[in-house]
Amino acid sequence: MATALDSNELDDLLRRCARRDSDALQTLYARTAAHLLAVLIGMLGNRAAAEDALQDVFIRIWQQAGQFDRSRGRAMAWMVAIARNRAIDLQRSGRPTVLLDAAELAGAWQLRVEGPADSAEFAATHAALRRCLELLGASQRQCLLLAYQRGLTQERIALSIGQPLGTVKSWLRRGLQSLRACLES
Repeated sequence: MATALDSNELDDLLRRCARRDSDALQTLYARTAAHLLAVLIGMLGNRAAAEDALQDVFIRIWQQAGQFDRSRGRAMAWMVAIARNRAIDLQRSGRPTVLLDAAELAGAWQLRVEGPADSAEFAATHAALRRCLELLGASQRQCLLLAYQRGLTQERIALSIGQPLGTVKSWLRRGLQSLRACLES
């Protein structure tokens, strides 16, 4: 898993991938695959589908590395967005998947943690995110979790919670703004 100290390294690896340096792609894969796989398993609920999607994600990273702009965000966040988008594409395609049980899903999130330093950072980040989520209103929190943890579209969230689409969009936008402000403080 990439740590905060590795963000410059990830930026450099993406720049090298944009120049078609295959060694950089291999290194990038070694540093980030476990984290991205955990995101995909969490969204798809199926390890085999997640592993297939991971290969697609790295093909997209390779193809789009030149589009990464450090001024717009961190490298890992950019790669996670590609993974999320791939998972959402698969969900929308209507492919049936066999969902993992709760124990298997819990184990999938452990893939993110590789070593003691990474484990400590993951725990700190998880605690900060949980604290910030608890500061949100219940509706905003629910919408964010449905969107980012389950991968639902805004339209599906609106249908599932029985609220107008505009309301859901507002809750998501304000919730993200509040989360960003909380995490940056």
